[in-house]
Amino acid sequence: MLYKFKSQAAAEVIMLPLTGDEILKIIGKTPAPTGIVTVEQIPGAIAALQAEIKRRETQPQQEDENSEEAPKEGDPIPLSRRAVPFIELLRESADAGKDVVWGV
Repeated sequence: MLYKFKSQAAAEVIMLPLTGDEILKIIGKTPAPTGIVTVEQIPGAIAALQAEIKRRETQPQQEDENSEEAPKEGDPIPLSRRAVPFIELLRESADAGKDVVWGV
């Protein structure tokens, strides 16, 4: 299942399932076919993503190989790059006072 994140304030962001699941878990959402990040939740979601990006950049060697959040072998794209479009969607939505939804 592809994730298609939408907002009335910005263009859609489409993610593959593994990336979408990972980002949703980081922001405290349960991966599901449908969902919402409300305007009130957006600042916390952005902060959680930025904190996880910083943590991974400062402690990349300490990742548990069996962890779901550890970069997969052969995955050259770090979370910091994969999350940028979603963070921008969140920021634009917050500025416009609009929620971000998926699967609706």
